[in-house]
Amino acid sequence: MRGVVHKSTGSWYQVKAEDGQIYNSRIKGKFRLQGIKSTNPVAVGDYVEINTETKGDETVGIIKQIHDRKNYIIRKSVNLSKQTHIIAANIDLAFLLITHNNPPTSTTFIDRFLVTAEAYHIPVVILINKVDSYSLQEFGEMKYLAELYRSVGYTCIGISAETGENVDKVKELMKDKVSVFAGHSGVGKSTLVNSIEPSLNIKTSEISEQHRQGQHTTTFAEMHELHFGGQIIDTPGIRGFGVVDIDKYTLDQYFPELFKLKQHCKFNNCIHVDEPKCAVKEALEEDEIAYSRYKSYLQIMEGEEDESFRKDPYQDLR
Repeated sequence: MRGVVHKSTGSWYQVKAEDGQIYNSRIKGKFRLQGIKSTNPVAVGDYVEINTETKGDETVGIIKQIHDRKNYIIRKSVNLSKQTHIIAANIDLAFLLITHNNPPTSTTFIDRFLVTAEAYHIPVVILINKVDSYSLQEFGEMKYLAELYRSVGYTCIGISAETGENVDKVKELMKDKVSVFAGHSGVGKSTLVNSIEPSLNIKTSEISEQHRQGQHTTTFAEMHELHFGGQIIDTPGIRGFGVVDIDKYTLDQYFPELFKLKQHCKFNNCIHVDEPKCAVKEALEEDEIAYSRYKSYLQIMEGEEDESFRKDPYQDLR
């Protein structure tokens, strides 16, 4: 029987089967997924085949097959270079929620998420949340950030999950799609899900004033049905986003503004570091591409860790 994984809790999975029932399911034996070394062989959004068996008063599912994924978002665990984790699978649209300082979202984190989404062909919309709470200066910085990413080709929407500002625009984009919400803990993912689908009543929590970081309220990724059509996958808050290894000669493919310039570089295998007559370096000197984006490119190429929670996440924009 075919089904979709709606929730993963580590060793057990909630699978919504084609008969409309939700079955608590587990894996029997080991799955070997070609080319993927992951901490979780089965992810929310996966299409699976299950058998059912009765144990006492409960009918449980046994996952016997995972169907091919059209895409997935995967991250490398920060500080654990060999560990990867699939956040969600079979996604039509990813929403990256960011905030200015409650908690701060750095351009480093944004760029790493975008690179991973580009690598797996997942469209991303950037949602700048909590716009109702920003000072004039903070609003100006976020407006500049939005224009930066719009110039690259990404849709950016300023929203307030708390007041409902522009939530209707988000719902319109989500209709009849499988969407995923991602971002740091505390950026308002659960509040936004509740605003979009109030019947879910997902638990939310306050920001830690001491560290300006969110408290984890979503412990496991979970898919929710939407009354207007489609599904939303709410994910646990991600503190750091380590990018899974990408070859240095292809990394610029996932930075659209760099890849567009590559054809004008003297060498067709230019990696935009020390090569002469590099169109990317020339554009950087002319302020035609953002320094923050180029810095993220270099950090990913050199395998540096995500520094998402540095004191001033927007210093590269000034």
